[in-house]
Amino acid sequence: MIAVLGITLPLFAAVLLGYFCVRGGLFKPTDMRLFGSFVLNVALPALLFLAVATRDARDVFNITYMAVFATGALLTIAASFIILSLLKTSPSRRAVAVMGTSCPNSGFVGYPLMLLAFPDSAGQILALNMLVENFLIIPLCLVLFELSKERNGTGITRLIGQIALNVLRRPMVIALLLGLAVSLLRVPLPEPVIRTTSLFAASASALALFTIGGALVGLPFKGHRALAALTAAGKLLLHPALAALALSAAMALGLPPLSRELAAAVIMSAAIPMFSIYALFAAELGHEGMASIAQVLATGASFLTLSALMLWLL
Repeated sequence: MIAVLGITLPLFAAVLLGYFCVRGGLFKPTDMRLFGSFVLNVALPALLFLAVATRDARDVFNITYMAVFATGALLTIAASFIILSLLKTSPSRRAVAVMGTSCPNSGFVGYPLMLLAFPDSAGQILALNMLVENFLIIPLCLVLFELSKERNGTGITRLIGQIALNVLRRPMVIALLLGLAVSLLRVPLPEPVIRTTSLFAASASALALFTIGGALVGLPFKGHRALAALTAAGKLLLHPALAALALSAAMALGLPPLSRELAAAVIMSAAIPMFSIYALFAAELGHEGMASIAQVLATGASFLTLSALMLWLL
């Protein structure tokens, strides 16, 4: 238990530090947007590029890990969609809740967690998660977002094409693709490039956690609280449970086995709270209040759920 708390306590101490620094006026809520933009557009892309470019492509494309992570997310999306449909939730609220249950914060919370739990594999785990999230989970959730709107005659094929183009424009995706190209072509990186990239990559972990805490201060908290609680429960409990089920199925089907670290990491990755820009996405449909409540609930409760999960897995 002490070992587990040694991993989770520093994470949430950094989150609390960010919260109280903004709450106390040392930083403004708008500063967190700048910090978040730096992490999303500079620090994490540098980290992803380095993690992928300095590894063999066969390590980056761990088919079993990606299959388990993707299947767990797809099962969560399907289960959430069905449950919320049975509860007669409106299409827009349902789309926001489904995204909340299935999109983990692998960059801002997952990577710092893996860095403490599995320091040698943290970069690889982040790259694997980001590949699945950016090319499958987030685009699928955005399709649900668009389908809940009045589309004004926009065809589904064109809609998917627009979403795919937006995904490919993201700095993290560009960094992933560049890293994969370097890895596949076996291009040796010059030492100055590695040092410069490492300098920015090293800033990702602490600043990401600090930003998570500070960003909680400025969130709106007027919305459907019951749905927010259901969304938080789906993210922290349903998603990791279905990821564990997907892992068991993969082993039963004879897929190449995962190492003990990666097997634990794929379930822990699913148990991480929803990503930091969740409320911004929800604002497109007018449900940023509900999303903010869900995000705060999930972030706070994840200290207990992640600690319990790690106590079981590690």
